[in-house]
Amino acid sequence: MNTERTQSRNQPSPGQEQRRKQSDSTPSAESKAEAVSEEISRENQPQNAVVIQLRRQVANAYMLYTNYKHYHWNTYGPMFRDLHLLFDEFAEAVLKTGDRFAERIRMIGQDPLFGPIELSEAASVKTADRANFTMRDMIAEADRNLLVVIKEMRQGVRTANEQDDPGTADLFTQVVQIHEKHEWWLRDMLEKSDGFIR
Repeated sequence: MNTERTQSRNQPSPGQEQRRKQSDSTPSAESKAEAVSEEISRENQPQNAVVIQLRRQVANAYMLYTNYKHYHWNTYGPMFRDLHLLFDEFAEAVLKTGDRFAERIRMIGQDPLFGPIELSEAASVKTADRANFTMRDMIAEADRNLLVVIKEMRQGVRTANEQDDPGTADLFTQVVQIHEKHEWWLRDMLEKSDGFIR
């Protein structure tokens, strides 16, 4: 009789057994996080459109940076000080955007591009043309490059939204505004009806 009592005390009640089974079948917070991480990494393979666009903007940021430094170093003429400082300001701003894009790529499970050859091959923006050596040519070239990048970033927002990636869409939305502001300034500098240029 004592043996029967001991066995009944050691056996779980039907309610306890049901809770144990639920506990065993319910994934832990850690396993849920791993599953989400694996899903994100699986979706964001190197050939994924979002990854490709992010990598291209890392490359474009570095190309824009080197071009801005080229213009900064080679500025001359009556607007020397303003343009010299402006191009340096643009260079610093765009360098920070490259870091943000690279970090976003790491967040979604891939590696950013690096190295001058890899970056120049992936970029839509090409190295500044040494033949464009008037200040007007340099400003116009910088403006054309920004228009290319702005168009790509707007497409990046659409692609990220299509793939349910609000973080990337938000990043493109924030950074494109920096380039839009810079393009506005350059475009206005090229305006010929300012009374200064005949």
